[in-house]
Amino acid sequence: MKLLHSIIFALAACACACAGTAFAQVPAGYPAGYAKVVEAARKEGKVVVYSVLGNKAATPLVEGFKALYPDIEVEYDGNSGSNEITERFLAELKSGKPSADVMWSSAMDLQMMLVRDGHAASYASPEAPHLPAWARWRDQAWGTTFEPVVFVYNKTRVAEDEVPRDRTALAKLLTERADKFAGKVAMFDIAKAGVGYLFAVQDEAQGQRLPALLQALGRARVQEGVGTGEMLSKVNSGEYLLGYNIMGAYALVRSKKELPSLGVVLPRDYTLVLSRVMFISKHAKHPNAAKLWADYLLSQRGQKIIGDAIELFAVRDDVDAEYTAAKLRERIGSAARPIPIDPKIAAALDEKQQRAFIANWKSALAGVAR
Repeated sequence: MKLLHSIIFALAACACACAGTAFAQVPAGYPAGYAKVVEAARKEGKVVVYSVLGNKAATPLVEGFKALYPDIEVEYDGNSGSNEITERFLAELKSGKPSADVMWSSAMDLQMMLVRDGHAASYASPEAPHLPAWARWRDQAWGTTFEPVVFVYNKTRVAEDEVPRDRTALAKLLTERADKFAGKVAMFDIAKAGVGYLFAVQDEAQGQRLPALLQALGRARVQEGVGTGEMLSKVNSGEYLLGYNIMGAYALVRSKKELPSLGVVLPRDYTLVLSRVMFISKHAKHPNAAKLWADYLLSQRGQKIIGDAIELFAVRDDVDAEYTAAKLRERIGSAARPIPIDPKIAAALDEKQQRAFIANWKSALAGVAR
């Protein structure tokens, strides 16, 4: 009898220990039922993430997740661009192949196109209430970063009194100093760089400054590229003197660490703010593990990694990190214009509309250059 009682006690203790392990990983403030999500995710054993943030850059995030959930493998693919991961996701769904559980990309319009077209699962993340209202949409998509869109300039070749602080000043500088800046200004080729197209569409939505600026950029024979890193390096070296609509998180960090001649301007008329959009696929093979990944990325823990190790500006205001939205807003103030997490921004991806927009943009640049 004593032996039977000992066995029962041991089994009960084991069961309590296992339950304790599951509940120990339910963060404070989460519903008690979250333990079931954790257990279901463990049984799934994997989460598949498609992203445009490179594998090496994302290592701290992946390691942080695995420290929380060592039983869940993270299959993270950050080796492709935004167009490529979108096309891959859709092609895999069409052919019936397994695809991403989580999509995470800086191409906000492409992400919201997928959400609009019914590819996002609905999930009431316990972390969503901590996000700004503009950074979430119907429990289906969340903004994870707060990245400014900036001007850059070469600090050794552009005098302090020449540095343009807004678009009017930039157009004036390029017009009055065409001799100095001709062929020395860089920006995204909006026909080839999806994020450049997004910025251009958002520029147009901001109002009347764009025609004069395009005219000035055309006269300056603007050089159009597709890579942020290359444009930053060329401005730092002096091959280019100015850059327009550049991804500011990279510019601000690299100007401190490795590009000493790179100056960064947060435009005073308005500063667009990009946020990398994440959603859980409605077709996810590992839906519970996807929920854990989404909650982790939106949590204070995940956001601190984004703001410290990843250096992409955490979107949450209650995160103590080197790069945060709160610190950046202190510098931008009322000029900040976050691009909303809303399917409306995907309207410009309509093939006919996109073709017409790019043609008009290119025509404006080329027309005034003749």
